[in-house]
Formats: sequence, C-alpha cells, structure tokens
Amino acid sequence: MKKLVFILSLMFITFSLLAQKESKDVRAGNKLYNEEKYTDAEVEYRKGLQKNSQSFEANFNLGNALFRQEKYEDAMKQYMSSLAQNPTDKKKLAAAYHNIGNSLLTGGQIPQSIEAYKMALKNNPADDDTRYNLAFAQELLKNQEQQQQNQDNQQDKDNKDDSQDKQDKQDNQDKQDQGQQDEDKQDQQNKNQDQNQQNQQQQDAQMSQENAQQILDALLDDEKETQEKVKKQKAKSSRKVEKDW
Repeated sequence: MKKLVFILSLMFITFSLLAQKESKDVRAGNKLYNEEKYTDAEVEYRKGLQKNSQSFEANFNLGNALFRQEKYEDAMKQYMSSLAQNPTDKKKLAAAYHNIGNSLLTGGQIPQSIEAYKMALKNNPADDDTRYNLAFAQELLKNQEQQQQNQDNQQDKDNKDDSQDKQDKQDNQDKQDQGQQDEDKQDQQNKNQDQNQQNQQQQDAQMSQENAQQILDALLDDEKETQEKVKKQKAKSSRKVEKDW
C-alpha cells in the first residue's frame, strides 16, 4: 500500500499572517514542509500546538508531516484532532476528511476511507482530487471483493476436490476390502471342497475295505458249507458200503 502515498493527493492548509500566537511556528513548519523536511516541520508544528493545542492548522499540518513520514495512524489522530476544533469553514472540513480518507486507505481500511471521502465531497462537492481518490478507493474495494470471491470459489473447489478424493479413496478401499472378502470366501470354499473330497475318499476307502471283508467272509462261509457237504457225502458212502457187506 505504500505506493498509494505517491498516487493519492494530500490536502495542505496554508494561511496568511494571523493574530494567533502559534502562527509563527506553523509558518516555519510550512516552509520546512514545502522543502520536504518533514521531520523538522513536525518539530515546528508541535511547538505551535504547545502554544495553542486547539489550533486547527497546527493539528492538520502536523498530520501531513507525520503522513509524509509514513506514520499513518499518528497522522490520522492529528486530522481527527483538527476536526475536534469544530471549524466552520467547509473547505477545512473537506480537507480534514480527505486526508483522513488517505490515512485509512493507506492503512488498508478501504470501506472506511470511502466514507471519509464521501464526507469530504459533502463539504466540498467541487473537489476533483477527492472525487478521484473516492473512485480509486471504490475500484480497490471492488477488486478486493472480487479477489476474495475468487479465493472463496477456489476454496470451495478445493474442498469439493478433497471430498471427492476422500470418497474415491474410500470407494477404492471398500472395493479392496470386498475383493479381499471375496477372495477369503473363495479360499474357504476351496478348503471346504478339498476337505469334503478328502472325507469322501476316506469314506470310499472305508467302504471298499468293508465290502472286501464282506466278500471274504461270504467266500469263507461258502467254503465251510461246501466242506460240510463233502463230509456228509463221504459219511453216507461209508455207511452204504458197510451195509452191503
């Protein structure tokens, strides 16, 4: 904002020889101010205020000397002090409000500076410098609001992008989790199937062994029955021979 100091016009109050006792110091301050010796001018204006603290000119021009030293807050206090003297001259009122607007604008308080410039124009509608500064401040405010709107829009977009990224990550994680669950389920199914096959094979082997034992037992029974029949037949044959004899 410092470069605005060189763009904005700054009102300066001079006055002819007056009866006020501080006028000598104020005139000395004005001479130094015009020579751009702002620190020395400040000293002279303060001398004038020591003699008459209610001097509009001493307060106002001290504000200018402070402004040129980039002491903007201190300058505005002096402009406000000049207003507190309730000057009846509207041009003086306009000049005070104009420079208050400059101090506010340079300090970044753009809306407040606009109101100060409007007060200056109210007291001196023909002042083109104030009209320029007012238009300048309004343009700054417009650009500031547009920049803020762009930042808000960008922030909203970034927030939406972040939310979408989080949602995409969550969706991917859910898919991975579901895939892992499906894989685990398939593995379990395969294990169950292998176990069932092993059980079936064991059952089949057991049944085969039991069948073989049953067949063997049946064969043994048949053989025993056949041997019994042979023995009976031999016995019969023996009895018949003996009888015939």
